Amino acid sequence: KKALIECDGDMEKAIDWLREKGIAKAAKKSGRIAAEGLTRVAVDGNTAVVFEVNSETDFVAKNEQFIELLDKVQNALLAQKPADVDAALAADVDGETLETTLANATATIGERISFRRLQVVEKNDDEIFGSYMHMGGKISALAVLKGGNDEVAKNIAMQVASMAPQFISRDHMPQEFIEHEKGIQLEILKNDESLNSKPENVLKGIVEGRLSKSLQDVSLIDQIYFKNPDLKVAQYLKESGADVVTFVRYAVGEGIEKREENFAEEVMSQVAGK
Repeated sequence: KKALIECDGDMEKAIDWLREKGIAKAAKKSGRIAAEGLTRVAVDGNTAVVFEVNSETDFVAKNEQFIELLDKVQNALLAQKPADVDAALAADVDGETLETTLANATATIGERISFRRLQVVEKNDDEIFGSYMHMGGKISALAVLKGGNDEVAKNIAMQVASMAPQFISRDHMPQEFIEHEKGIQLEILKNDESLNSKPENVLKGIVEGRLSKSLQDVSLIDQIYFKNPDLKVAQYLKESGADVVTFVRYAVGEGIEKREENFAEEVMSQVAGK
């Protein structure tokens, strides 16, 4: 709350402010699940789709009707390969649009059901899909590899799901992203009083070292391979004769601000209203 006040309500600036003040854990918490529902990854031949459907509560996300809805959505997306959310909402699902299907589900289930996002991925014949869903779809990941085999591709999808990289490598990072991260490390340094007496060249080295570590954390091939802490992903890929073409990772509700509920107050208000 203090960070948001300091940054005039700007969420992105507030996250940076928290990191710069050394409250890194608070910045990480901002990426926690903030809405309910499920993600899905599904593959059909050379086509794969990753998508997210939201509900208001986790209880509904476990509902059989909700799971059946996701099955229908999955089949429609794989068959019709919509380019974006608008096209997806217009897709045919058993003779009606997906938008109508969601409206009917909302009326039947009693909670707002919404289609949030999707990504359709096509691969070549000489490429391999790897897919993984964690906790039934709380996180879904897709990896496309050239070389390797199905097991390697599945392992890379699991790496993506568990370690949340943002780019394949540093070469895939936009320069503005790197500069942004460097700016944050500089601000962190300014707020560290124990480093105030250090020479400028030493401080520069510290910034570069911290920046390198920060960028490694979001670079898939530079991450520690989750199945073998003695290997980096780049080494595992080399040993497997594989290269990563692309990847997609969805986590339920990331980036959505979740409404905070006080169920005790809600129950009392309902009792008082009777």
